[in-house]
Amino acid sequence: MDHPFASYRSLFPHLNSGKLWLNHAAISPLNSRTKAAVDRYLLNRSEGTIDDFPQIVGISEHAKQGLGRLLNAPPRRIAFVNNTSDGLNIIANGLDWKSGDRILLNDMEFPANVVPFLNLRRLGVEVDIIPSKDGEITLGQISAAITPRTRLLSLSYVQFLSGFRADLPAVGALCKERGVLFCVDAIQGLGNAPIDVQTAKIDFLSCGGHKWMLSMMGLGFIYLTEELQGRITQQFAGWTSNKEYFTRLFDYRLDFDDTARRYENGAQNNAGIAALGASAELLNEAGIAAIHDHLLSLTDRVISFADAHGWSVLTPRERTKRSGIVTLAVPNAEHIFEELNKRNIIVSLREGKIRIAPHFYNNADDIRTVCDAVTELVP
Repeated sequence: MDHPFASYRSLFPHLNSGKLWLNHAAISPLNSRTKAAVDRYLLNRSEGTIDDFPQIVGISEHAKQGLGRLLNAPPRRIAFVNNTSDGLNIIANGLDWKSGDRILLNDMEFPANVVPFLNLRRLGVEVDIIPSKDGEITLGQISAAITPRTRLLSLSYVQFLSGFRADLPAVGALCKERGVLFCVDAIQGLGNAPIDVQTAKIDFLSCGGHKWMLSMMGLGFIYLTEELQGRITQQFAGWTSNKEYFTRLFDYRLDFDDTARRYENGAQNNAGIAALGASAELLNEAGIAAIHDHLLSLTDRVISFADAHGWSVLTPRERTKRSGIVTLAVPNAEHIFEELNKRNIIVSLREGKIRIAPHFYNNADDIRTVCDAVTELVP
């Protein structure tokens, strides 16, 4: 069967307009189930109970349960944040840093996984950057870069340009062996590839909802272990950070909740939470392992097409190092990008390269369409 997720295409109404969206590494179109969840929430806010507190408690718990299934994590270890950077700032600014402590990054990271840690240089923290090789960061490179003063490694599960997918269990085991905290930026991986935070020994994970998670901007989430939570000094607090926050309102106190909810400091993007819960439910229903296999098949096709036409591919060819991104280095990439947009074929232009990023509802015909168009446009 060419497309195991053919029945899901009807959930993506943008397809009816003739738009071919292969830009999920930037932002995803909303599917009809996710949109319906937001519509229900907004209808209640405009015409229903209006005060949505009782409903949002259930909506929030549903979303955390769905995210927990995707991560193999207890829902109580998950908290909502505004975006990936906000999440990473919790660990960046929460640890007791000493001058001379070191953080390990690499030179392929999107700035969201760099800037929060660079900001710690004001405290005397050193940031070490591993130079990538052929679009990859190897376990050996990470091992060699760890020093006795290295306290934290922050690594994207999938790199935004090359599409390189890290072996999280191997990296997590190395970090545990060397006494280094393991932080993961999951925004380019979660939703298209399996993540098990237990197996990978991940201490902290941050992810936004608007890319492979098929949801909205302005809402993301974190996961962290209970052990790490005990080591973090919380820099920001709000009334909902406390236990039993809706009781004893005049008992002014700092009584952080035992769960990760302590990082949710007040009124939240409830429409975004409703959306994320619906999207997580959809992805769990489709099955992340099956989604990943399908995306590997689609990216196989892009790579084969590129090879047949002599195009340079930045993305690793080994399936174990790949997910849903294939990036092409083709001549006159900016012109090609503009012409593809005119044809309603939406990809990314990143660093002078064409990035193609399908999701599980895309099929082989979609890949053929974009590859044929690139063939025609390449000088």
